[in-house]
Amino acid sequence: MLVVNPAYKAITEDWFDPEHWGRNARPVSTGGRGSAWFVDSDQGGMVLRHYRRGGMIARFSDRSYVFTGWRRTRSWREYQLLSHLYSQGLPVPEPVAACSERARGLWYHAAILIRRIEGAVPLPEVTNLTDEALWREVGVMIRRFHDAGLDHVDLNCDNILVAGKNVYLIDLDRCRLRPGTAGGRWQRANLQRLWRSVVKRMPKVTETQRDSLWKSLVVGYHKRPPAGPESGKIVL
Repeated sequence: MLVVNPAYKAITEDWFDPEHWGRNARPVSTGGRGSAWFVDSDQGGMVLRHYRRGGMIARFSDRSYVFTGWRRTRSWREYQLLSHLYSQGLPVPEPVAACSERARGLWYHAAILIRRIEGAVPLPEVTNLTDEALWREVGVMIRRFHDAGLDHVDLNCDNILVAGKNVYLIDLDRCRLRPGTAGGRWQRANLQRLWRSVVKRMPKVTETQRDSLWKSLVVGYHKRPPAGPESGKIVL
């Protein structure tokens, strides 16, 4: 299966092989489980990501998933979700193409190409990490996605990118659109996961600073009016 954004031309399955790019492909140092590359193409900078398993199961099958239909593959689902959110004007990378191929028996491998956000760095690597205004913008950004119904199952610091004054959300693998209002169960789970990531990924920030920055994020989150008097309440 190969699905391509109509804005991009002449993309083939070879584009999903990092060796095809030679020196024009560089491994992504943060995240990606060693399976993401920055790619310099004649149509602009892109990010190539192969889907890989994590945890214990990766010891037995790092790239193989059970095939149950092309439209149930990881790459198809993420491509479609990105396309929907991007068309709504939400701050996600533009999807370029997605590919899945049958492997042995009932298994398949998958990969996705997205447009690279120039100058973007993961939240823990920004030079103004202790800027409360930045954290308010992160809160505003998360609330926008929650209002759009996005349940980001892996909301962590490295999946939040900062480019200048803009904040983006990436890596929507296994994410989905769900009903609900801010302060609901899945929204709280997203924020609790992000909080654990903040504690883990920002050891050089003091506990006092961290608590203050998180409060700024919550303020930004509530900047978008909740549906009811208690619907936007965040409980950690």
